[in-house]
Amino acid sequence: MKTFQPLAAVLAAVFLTQSLCAQSSKGAKPGFVEGPATAKLGKVAQIEVPVGYTFVDGKTINAFMKAAGEPVDDGLLGSIDPTNSDWSVLFSYSDIGYVKDDDKDKLNADKLLQSYKDGTEQANKYRAKSGIPPIHVVGWEQPPKYNETTHNLEWAIRGTSEGHDILNYDTRILGRKGVMEVKLIVEPDQFRATLPTFTNLMAGYHYETGQSYAEYKPGDKIAKYGLAALITAGAAVGAAKLGLFAWLAVFLKKGFKLIIVAVVAVAAFFKKIFGRLFGKKDEY
Repeated sequence: MKTFQPLAAVLAAVFLTQSLCAQSSKGAKPGFVEGPATAKLGKVAQIEVPVGYTFVDGKTINAFMKAAGEPVDDGLLGSIDPTNSDWSVLFSYSDIGYVKDDDKDKLNADKLLQSYKDGTEQANKYRAKSGIPPIHVVGWEQPPKYNETTHNLEWAIRGTSEGHDILNYDTRILGRKGVMEVKLIVEPDQFRATLPTFTNLMAGYHYETGQSYAEYKPGDKIAKYGLAALITAGAAVGAAKLGLFAWLAVFLKKGFKLIIVAVVAVAAFFKKIFGRLFGKKDEY
């Protein structure tokens, strides 16, 4: 299982790559794939990159992060950015094993939302000590839903910080040996308009042969938690304990203060902090 690295830094790199993507149109560059093309997501999956989109691989993004003195995320496989729109899609993979979907009919949206709220408010105490603005969860933009055919788990949650709206839209694509984490980064007021385009883009995603959920074989590694834990804790932090809560938020984009926040709350009874709080402001 991969260890948690603050993805907020990676998100900042995505915006850097968007300017570089425009430059890449002048000629092929290592780490960049111009559509139409097929982009590899590590050794586990691939996605079709349409015309008007650019794929940047995780190695390239992490190189930007390392050069900037920021933490890197070994699980980051890449991002896709439309050349004429201000939104991005991040792909990360966690080799946590085969996640059983036995609890698919037991996802309690109210309890899961309260977990987000409790974890975020508790984490705000530590954020205050670090001089980081608090985040407050408003509610579900889209309650968690699981597709038994595609084995996709999706949800969107809305929050606020310093009077600004925040929106997280997450997809978890279950595989034979782990979970692909897909995060749509978009301004809240553009979410509904962007969602159909995002859905069409994801239709071009496929696990490699031998990696899909349907190809599970007895004896494969089984994840230690189910769908609910993927929502409340997130595979990106390993979901080491069911009491772990994570909150990741992005304010987009040009002409605004970019505030990227990744908050990891405490496990049992919030007595210990798992990971660290991360926040950053930049001008774009």
